[in-house]
Amino acid sequence: MKNLKWPILIVLSLIWGSSFVLMKRGMEAFSSDQVAAMRIGLAYVFLLPFLIKYYRIDLKKYWKGLLGMGVFGNLIPAFLFTKAETGISSSLAGMLNALTPIFTVILGFLFFSNKTNGFQVSGIVTGFGGALLLLYNGGDAETSSTKYALLVVAATLCYAISVNIIRKYLNDLNSIRATVWAFMFTGPIAVVYLFSTNFMDVLNHHPQALSALGYTAILGIVGTALSVIAFNELIKISGAIFASTTTYLIPIVAVFWGLREKETITWTQVLAMCVILGSVWIINLKKRT
Repeated sequence: MKNLKWPILIVLSLIWGSSFVLMKRGMEAFSSDQVAAMRIGLAYVFLLPFLIKYYRIDLKKYWKGLLGMGVFGNLIPAFLFTKAETGISSSLAGMLNALTPIFTVILGFLFFSNKTNGFQVSGIVTGFGGALLLLYNGGDAETSSTKYALLVVAATLCYAISVNIIRKYLNDLNSIRATVWAFMFTGPIAVVYLFSTNFMDVLNHHPQALSALGYTAILGIVGTALSVIAFNELIKISGAIFASTTTYLIPIVAVFWGLREKETITWTQVLAMCVILGSVWIINLKKRT
Protein backbone atom coordinates (compact mmCIF):
# COMPACT_ATOMS: atom_id res chain seq x y z
CA MET A 1 0.00 0.00 0.00
CA LYS A 2 2.89 2.35 0.72
CA ASN A 3 3.84 2.20 -2.98
CA LEU A 4 0.70 4.24 -3.67
CA LYS A 5 1.73 7.21 -1.54
CA TRP A 6 3.40 9.14 -4.37
CA PRO A 7 0.60 8.63 -6.97
CA ILE A 8 -1.98 9.67 -4.36
CA LEU A 9 0.13 12.70 -3.43
CA ILE A 10 0.39 13.87 -7.05
CA VAL A 11 -3.28 13.33 -7.91
CA LEU A 12 -4.41 15.13 -4.76
CA SER A 13 -2.09 18.04 -5.50
CA LEU A 14 -3.51 18.41 -9.00
CA ILE A 15 -7.10 18.22 -7.77
CA TRP A 16 -6.65 20.60 -4.85
CA GLY A 17 -4.49 22.95 -6.89
CA SER A 18 -7.44 23.33 -9.24
CA SER A 19 -9.94 23.89 -6.43
CA PHE A 20 -9.12 27.59 -6.11
CA VAL A 21 -10.20 28.37 -9.65
CA LEU A 22 -13.31 26.20 -9.17
CA MET A 23 -14.29 28.36 -6.20
CA LYS A 24 -13.80 31.42 -8.36
CA ARG A 25 -16.05 29.93 -11.05
CA GLY A 26 -18.72 29.08 -8.48
CA MET A 27 -18.76 32.67 -7.26
CA GLU A 28 -19.62 33.95 -10.74
CA ALA A 29 -23.24 33.35 -9.72
CA PHE A 30 -23.35 32.52 -6.01
CA SER A 31 -22.00 34.27 -2.93
CA SER A 32 -18.84 33.05 -1.22
CA ASP A 33 -20.83 31.53 1.66
CA GLN A 34 -23.21 29.78 -0.74
CA VAL A 35 -20.34 28.20 -2.68
CA ALA A 36 -18.76 27.01 0.58
CA ALA A 37 -22.05 25.57 1.83
CA MET A 38 -22.71 23.90 -1.55
CA ARG A 39 -19.23 22.39 -1.52
CA ILE A 40 -19.80 20.72 1.84
CA GLY A 41 -23.46 19.95 1.16
CA LEU A 42 -22.81 18.26 -2.19
CA ALA A 43 -19.98 16.21 -0.69
CA TYR A 44 -22.36 15.17 2.09
CA VAL A 45 -25.11 14.13 -0.35
CA PHE A 46 -22.60 12.21 -2.47
CA LEU A 47 -21.32 10.31 0.58
CA LEU A 48 -24.75 9.47 2.02
CA PRO A 49 -25.12 6.16 0.09
CA PHE A 50 -21.78 5.01 1.55
CA LEU A 51 -23.45 5.08 4.96
CA ILE A 52 -25.31 1.88 4.03
CA LYS A 53 -22.02 -0.03 4.08
CA TYR A 54 -20.12 2.01 6.64
CA TYR A 55 -22.84 2.71 9.22
CA ARG A 56 -21.19 0.59 11.92
CA ILE A 57 -18.90 2.70 14.04
CA ASP A 58 -17.99 3.18 17.70
CA LEU A 59 -19.13 6.80 18.02
CA LYS A 60 -18.31 6.83 21.72
CA LYS A 61 -14.66 6.29 20.79
CA TYR A 62 -14.42 8.31 17.58
CA TRP A 63 -16.97 11.13 17.69
CA LYS A 64 -14.55 13.82 18.88
CA GLY A 65 -12.01 12.96 16.18
CA LEU A 66 -14.68 12.82 13.48
CA LEU A 67 -16.15 16.14 14.57
CA GLY A 68 -12.70 17.73 14.60
CA MET A 69 -11.92 16.33 11.17
CA GLY A 70 -15.21 17.56 9.73
CA VAL A 71 -15.11 21.02 11.26
CA PHE A 72 -11.40 21.86 10.91
CA GLY A 73 -10.64 19.81 7.80
CA ASN A 74 -13.65 20.81 5.73
CA LEU A 75 -16.37 23.08 7.10
CA ILE A 76 -14.43 26.10 8.39
CA PRO A 77 -11.75 26.13 5.62
CA ALA A 78 -14.45 25.97 2.92
CA PHE A 79 -15.93 29.25 4.15
CA LEU A 80 -12.56 30.88 4.81
CA PHE A 81 -11.20 30.14 1.33
CA THR A 82 -14.23 31.37 -0.60
CA LYS A 83 -14.41 34.53 1.49
CA ALA A 84 -10.69 35.10 0.93
CA GLU A 85 -11.10 34.84 -2.83
CA THR A 86 -13.47 37.80 -2.81
CA GLY A 87 -10.41 39.93 -2.01
CA ILE A 88 -7.38 38.09 -3.42
CA SER A 89 -6.65 36.02 -6.52
CA SER A 90 -7.10 32.26 -6.66
CA SER A 91 -3.38 31.86 -7.40
CA LEU A 92 -2.36 33.79 -4.26
CA ALA A 93 -4.75 31.66 -2.19
CA GLY A 94 -3.05 28.58 -3.64
CA MET A 95 0.41 29.92 -2.77
CA LEU A 96 -0.54 30.65 0.84
CA ASN A 97 -2.01 27.17 1.15
CA ALA A 98 1.61 25.95 1.27
CA LEU A 99 1.73 26.99 4.92
CA THR A 100 -0.20 23.86 5.94
CA PRO A 101 2.85 21.60 6.63
CA ILE A 102 4.46 24.34 8.73
CA PHE A 103 1.42 24.63 10.98
CA THR A 104 1.18 20.83 11.04
CA VAL A 105 4.63 20.60 12.64
CA ILE A 106 3.99 23.45 15.09
CA LEU A 107 0.65 22.13 16.31
CA GLY A 108 1.91 18.56 16.37
CA PHE A 109 4.72 19.62 18.70
CA LEU A 110 2.61 21.91 20.92
CA PHE A 111 -0.56 19.87 21.33
CA PHE A 112 -0.10 16.33 19.96
CA SER A 113 3.18 15.28 21.60
CA ASN A 114 5.04 15.02 18.29
CA LYS A 115 8.80 15.37 18.41
CA THR A 116 10.62 18.04 16.43
CA ASN A 117 14.23 18.73 15.45
CA GLY A 118 16.54 21.48 14.27
CA PHE A 119 15.63 21.01 10.61
CA GLN A 120 11.96 21.50 11.37
CA VAL A 121 12.58 24.61 13.48
CA SER A 122 14.72 26.09 10.68
CA GLY A 123 12.01 25.25 8.16
CA ILE A 124 9.34 26.91 10.28
CA VAL A 125 11.33 30.13 10.60
CA THR A 126 12.10 30.18 6.87
CA GLY A 127 8.50 29.41 5.99
CA PHE A 128 7.11 32.27 8.01
CA GLY A 129 9.62 34.58 6.38
CA GLY A 130 8.24 33.56 2.99
CA ALA A 131 4.68 33.98 4.26
CA LEU A 132 5.38 37.52 5.45
CA LEU A 133 6.89 38.35 2.07
CA LEU A 134 3.78 36.99 0.39
CA LEU A 135 1.38 38.77 2.75
CA TYR A 136 3.02 42.17 2.63
CA ASN A 137 4.14 42.23 -0.97
CA GLY A 138 3.76 45.82 -2.11
CA GLY A 139 3.45 46.95 -5.69
CA ASP A 140 0.18 45.19 -6.37
CA ALA A 141 -3.12 46.50 -5.04
CA GLU A 142 -4.58 43.01 -5.06
CA THR A 143 -2.00 41.55 -2.70
CA SER A 144 -2.37 44.49 -0.29
CA SER A 145 -5.67 42.92 0.84
CA THR A 146 -3.91 41.42 3.83
CA LYS A 147 -7.08 40.68 5.76
CA TYR A 148 -8.28 38.37 2.97
CA ALA A 149 -4.90 36.66 2.75
CA LEU A 150 -5.01 36.08 6.51
CA LEU A 151 -8.24 34.15 6.02
CA VAL A 152 -6.24 31.65 3.96
CA VAL A 153 -3.62 31.49 6.71
CA ALA A 154 -6.42 30.70 9.18
CA ALA A 155 -7.69 27.98 6.83
CA THR A 156 -4.25 26.35 6.66
CA LEU A 157 -4.14 26.41 10.45
CA CYS A 158 -7.46 24.54 10.46
CA TYR A 159 -6.09 22.00 7.98
CA ALA A 160 -3.08 21.43 10.22
CA ILE A 161 -5.36 20.79 13.21
CA SER A 162 -7.32 18.28 11.15
CA VAL A 163 -4.21 16.46 9.92
CA ASN A 164 -2.97 15.96 13.47
CA ILE A 165 -6.41 14.90 14.70
CA ILE A 166 -6.69 12.27 11.96
CA ARG A 167 -3.22 10.95 12.66
CA LYS A 168 -3.70 10.71 16.43
CA TYR A 169 -7.37 9.85 16.92
CA LEU A 170 -8.58 8.24 13.68
CA ASN A 171 -5.52 6.33 12.53
CA ASP A 172 -7.13 2.92 13.09
CA LEU A 173 -10.39 3.87 11.36
CA ASN A 174 -11.12 3.00 7.72
CA SER A 175 -10.60 6.09 5.53
CA ILE A 176 -13.99 5.92 3.81
CA ARG A 177 -15.80 5.29 7.10
CA ALA A 178 -14.02 8.24 8.71
CA THR A 179 -14.83 10.57 5.82
CA VAL A 180 -18.47 9.53 5.61
CA TRP A 181 -19.06 10.04 9.32
CA ALA A 182 -17.14 13.32 9.44
CA PHE A 183 -19.53 14.70 6.82
CA MET A 184 -22.51 13.33 8.75
CA PHE A 185 -21.59 15.90 11.40
CA THR A 186 -20.96 18.89 9.12
CA GLY A 187 -23.04 18.20 6.00
CA PRO A 188 -26.47 18.87 7.52
CA ILE A 189 -25.21 22.17 8.95
CA ALA A 190 -24.07 23.28 5.48
CA VAL A 191 -27.31 22.19 3.79
CA VAL A 192 -29.53 23.97 6.34
CA TYR A 193 -27.45 27.12 6.03
CA LEU A 194 -27.51 27.01 2.22
CA PHE A 195 -31.29 26.88 2.03
CA SER A 196 -31.59 29.68 4.57
CA THR A 197 -30.02 31.99 1.97
CA ASN A 198 -31.41 33.13 -1.40
CA PHE A 199 -29.78 30.12 -3.06
CA MET A 200 -32.92 28.95 -4.89
CA ASP A 201 -33.66 32.44 -6.18
CA VAL A 202 -30.13 32.74 -7.61
CA LEU A 203 -30.33 29.22 -9.07
CA ASN A 204 -33.61 30.02 -10.85
CA HIS A 205 -32.75 33.47 -12.18
CA HIS A 206 -28.99 33.99 -12.54
CA PRO A 207 -27.85 33.30 -16.15
CA GLN A 208 -24.62 31.61 -15.00
CA ALA A 209 -26.18 29.65 -12.12
CA LEU A 210 -26.10 26.22 -13.76
CA SER A 211 -22.49 26.46 -14.87
CA ALA A 212 -21.48 27.79 -11.42
CA LEU A 213 -23.37 24.90 -9.82
CA GLY A 214 -21.51 22.45 -12.08
CA TYR A 215 -18.12 23.82 -11.10
CA THR A 216 -19.08 23.72 -7.43
CA ALA A 217 -20.32 20.13 -7.81
CA ILE A 218 -16.88 19.14 -9.12
CA LEU A 219 -15.35 21.00 -6.19
CA GLY A 220 -17.60 19.25 -3.68
CA ILE A 221 -17.58 15.70 -5.03
CA VAL A 222 -14.09 15.34 -6.51
CA GLY A 223 -12.22 18.08 -4.68
CA THR A 224 -13.76 17.37 -1.29
CA ALA A 225 -15.51 14.00 -0.79
CA LEU A 226 -13.27 11.72 -2.87
CA SER A 227 -10.12 13.69 -2.10
CA VAL A 228 -10.67 13.61 1.65
CA ILE A 229 -10.97 9.82 1.50
CA ALA A 230 -7.69 9.63 -0.41
CA PHE A 231 -6.02 12.13 1.91
CA ASN A 232 -7.02 10.19 5.03
CA GLU A 233 -5.53 7.07 3.49
CA LEU A 234 -2.37 8.98 2.61
CA ILE A 235 -1.98 10.14 6.22
CA LYS A 236 -2.26 6.57 7.46
CA ILE A 237 0.25 5.04 5.03
CA SER A 238 2.79 7.87 5.04
CA GLY A 239 2.32 10.05 8.13
CA ALA A 240 0.96 13.53 8.76
CA ILE A 241 4.01 15.46 7.56
CA PHE A 242 4.36 13.62 4.24
CA ALA A 243 0.62 13.89 3.59
CA SER A 244 0.60 17.63 4.20
CA THR A 245 3.32 18.07 1.56
CA THR A 246 0.66 17.89 -1.13
CA THR A 247 1.31 21.60 -0.85
CA TYR A 248 4.51 21.19 -2.87
CA LEU A 249 2.46 20.90 -6.05
CA ILE A 250 -0.77 22.68 -5.08
CA PRO A 251 0.71 26.22 -5.44
CA ILE A 252 2.28 25.34 -8.79
CA VAL A 253 -1.05 24.07 -10.13
CA ALA A 254 -2.82 27.14 -8.68
CA VAL A 255 -0.32 29.48 -10.36
CA PHE A 256 -0.84 27.67 -13.68
CA TRP A 257 -4.58 28.28 -13.42
CA GLY A 258 -3.92 31.87 -12.33
CA LEU A 259 -1.87 32.52 -15.46
CA ARG A 260 -4.56 30.91 -17.59
CA GLU A 261 -7.13 33.18 -15.92
CA LYS A 262 -4.86 36.18 -16.59
CA GLU A 263 -4.49 36.94 -12.88
CA THR A 264 -1.64 39.21 -11.80
CA ILE A 265 1.26 37.15 -10.48
CA THR A 266 4.42 39.03 -9.50
CA TRP A 267 7.97 37.74 -9.28
CA THR A 268 7.95 38.65 -5.58
CA GLN A 269 5.01 36.29 -5.08
CA VAL A 270 6.80 33.51 -6.93
CA LEU A 271 9.95 34.09 -4.85
CA ALA A 272 7.94 34.01 -1.62
CA MET A 273 6.20 30.81 -2.71
CA CYS A 274 9.58 29.19 -3.45
CA VAL A 275 10.82 30.21 0.01
CA ILE A 276 7.78 28.58 1.65
CA LEU A 277 8.15 25.40 -0.41
CA GLY A 278 11.86 25.37 0.42
CA SER A 279 10.99 25.56 4.10
CA VAL A 280 8.68 22.55 3.70
CA TRP A 281 11.57 20.65 2.13
CA ILE A 282 13.79 21.56 5.10
CA ILE A 283 11.09 20.36 7.50
CA ASN A 284 11.02 17.00 5.74
CA LEU A 285 14.80 16.51 5.94
CA LYS A 286 14.10 14.45 9.05
CA LYS A 287 12.46 11.82 6.85
CA ARG A 288 15.43 11.70 4.48
CA THR A 289 18.06 11.47 7.19
